[in-house]
Amino acid sequence: MSTLAYEIVDVFTDRPYAGNPLAVVFGAEGLATDQMQALAREFNLSETVFVLPPTQVGVTYRARIFTPTDELPFAGHPSVGAAVTASRRGLFGAGQVTQECGAGVLPIEVTETGATLTGGMPTLGPELDPEPLLEMAGLVAGDHVGPPARVAGCGLEFPFLPVHPDALARAQVDSIAARRYGIEHVSVFSWDAQTQTAYARVFVPGLGIPEDPATGSAALGLGVWLIASGLLPGDGRSSYTVRQGVEMGRPSSLACTVTAAGGVAQGATVAGQVMAVASGEILIPPFVG
Repeated sequence: MSTLAYEIVDVFTDRPYAGNPLAVVFGAEGLATDQMQALAREFNLSETVFVLPPTQVGVTYRARIFTPTDELPFAGHPSVGAAVTASRRGLFGAGQVTQECGAGVLPIEVTETGATLTGGMPTLGPELDPEPLLEMAGLVAGDHVGPPARVAGCGLEFPFLPVHPDALARAQVDSIAARRYGIEHVSVFSWDAQTQTAYARVFVPGLGIPEDPATGSAALGLGVWLIASGLLPGDGRSSYTVRQGVEMGRPSSLACTVTAAGGVAQGATVAGQVMAVASGEILIPPFVG
């Protein structure tokens, strides 16, 4: 049986065995969706990305992104990891590239060590009752602090729940509560206004990921939430940092910006480094028709 080339990289970190691990698969344009899903289950990482030829004129490449259980329209660490890994393999040079994915065509600035991803159109939902989110995260009412919880995103939406710093270490996903309330994922974080840093934990039980060590899509959406909550200026461009993965032993750093006008987020970026840790060949799964 023939094989496909793959690489394992750690994203949003400056050293191996930290950040968020990612499988990047090449040459899979002949595979069916079920075969790609089977490969993602085999790697069993939070996400596996397939780098494919684009279907739109003028686009650099296409990315299809899978968790162990589902395909996603967009995700941050696969987008950054795919762009850098494909550039290192010589598919295209460093500089400005465009990625086609389920969320549209997104610009990515690639360097030798990492990439900056521009998210999709910002979206913002209504304020949420924090109780279901707190229960899903194993926390109580007194742990919630600051502005209301609400959904925000830049291609993939997340509920954002601000908590006291001491609550972050105690958070633990309750999958039963998540199923009961129909919540697939949540970003639980504490905000340090002085350093403009969010210390975050992201739980994704609805997609078979109890906890994610670095979540670019959530980092982008956080910028939208911060503008809407008045924690970053409502006009101009602001920088902020997301620290994630510490409790998992995989510390990650995501450097972000958000641009706003009239108190409304207009766009956001997330950047990070990518470390190569492994490469090889994997058998193509049998086609199931």
